Amino acid sequence: MPNTLQHYIDGQWVDSQGGRVIAVINPATDASAADLILGTAADVDAAVIAARRAFESFSLTSREERIALLERIIAEYQKRIPDIARAIATEMGCPISIAQTAQAGSGLGHLGQALAALKDYAFSEKIGNNRVVREAIGVVALITPWNWPMNQILAKVGPALAAGCTMILKPSEEAPSCAAIFAEIMDAAGVPPGVFNLVQGDGGGVGTALAKHPGIDMVSFTGSTRAGIMVAKNAADTVKRVAQELGGKSPNIILEGTPLDVALPGGVGGVLLNSGQSCVAPTRMLVHRSQHDEAAQKVGALFAAKKIGDPQVEGDHIGPVVSQRQWERIQSLIQTGIDEGATLVTGGLGRPEGIEHGSYVRPTVFANVTPDMTIAREEIFGPVLVLMPYDDDEAAIRIANDTPYGLGAYVAGDPAHARKFVSRLRAGAVFVNAGGLAFDMPFGGYKQSGNGREFGRFGLEEFLEVKSVIGALPEEVD
Repeated sequence: MPNTLQHYIDGQWVDSQGGRVIAVINPATDASAADLILGTAADVDAAVIAARRAFESFSLTSREERIALLERIIAEYQKRIPDIARAIATEMGCPISIAQTAQAGSGLGHLGQALAALKDYAFSEKIGNNRVVREAIGVVALITPWNWPMNQILAKVGPALAAGCTMILKPSEEAPSCAAIFAEIMDAAGVPPGVFNLVQGDGGGVGTALAKHPGIDMVSFTGSTRAGIMVAKNAADTVKRVAQELGGKSPNIILEGTPLDVALPGGVGGVLLNSGQSCVAPTRMLVHRSQHDEAAQKVGALFAAKKIGDPQVEGDHIGPVVSQRQWERIQSLIQTGIDEGATLVTGGLGRPEGIEHGSYVRPTVFANVTPDMTIAREEIFGPVLVLMPYDDDEAAIRIANDTPYGLGAYVAGDPAHARKFVSRLRAGAVFVNAGGLAFDMPFGGYKQSGNGREFGRFGLEEFLEVKSVIGALPEEVD
């Protein structure tokens, strides 16, 4: 197992200054998977000192030097994909097949896009007789979640390095091992001391210390909206930049008359992938009232047929949710859906039949859900789908936008018909006919789903400051 009892600061593995040890629980077995040190404000101070010292030289490196560094990181990352996959399967319950491909693979995709963006990006632009230059913002704190751990780590680390920033990573305490593996990757790739630092810990301790720290120039945070609000408040006193990718409750509009056997499987797969633990999952399915009952029957059958199994075993099944606490929250929301009068189509309370331990949730479908119901408004973050009937296009748009979130929206049906919806859906990404994420396209949300954008060139620009150079100077070579 990787080292989760020390931090990686200034190019070395170091003991915590006063941290305490907790157990990381395997959600499939309820047993301890690893021990983790929870860092302290003193650990954050040490990491900030190292990062600020390293920034003085790393921010001045050439484009070519940073390209070579990213290429070395990619080579080392590829060697460790099996280790990363095992860590994800063990700590957050993602089946090893998905952990090896989508989970670990997404990190590699982000590194590749950061490299491509760096090769092509114009850091200097002439306007008249003057010039605009874009420079690294400084020392950045990267706070990442447990549900797609390497995806979110590399969506931040890759562009931050490309920009010339130095950084401190705080991963989720519920899935810390792949971050420790990544620190080993950075060490093996020869990243200069202090450029990349890892401080393990929880949000209330290390996360708060990072957000408040005057030596941090920017916080890039991915997680719940509730936690994102606290990060922004803690960062406000030092007026640092805060970029956030937060929660979602994405609508999936099945256009009237669309063949259900064509439209439904993609939406179902998007919810069940990762046991429903994806912020952009299409968890609200809007179906025309004339097709609602048929859709409920078909979706219910697809959910009921989904296999559930051991994350360590290869196969087309889903695993548990990340923790007992998350399991209990999902159970509470399922009970609320029943109490508020939604029609339970399949699934429901308790563990799946034949499973006696672990944080496994029964794949659950509710129908006849109205916009005022709790399960239509709160992010459940589990394998739970709600079907909502609508009467016409205007009603579908109104229901789709009736949410405090705005991360993603989905439309399935005739492309010409779908096009009419795109400009009216208040979301950072609109997926048409099962279109998936693209690592070179901007990702982020409207409203309470956050601010700023990640992925590719758009992620790189989040880590840059803009400087005006006014007055005649010799021509520069970019």
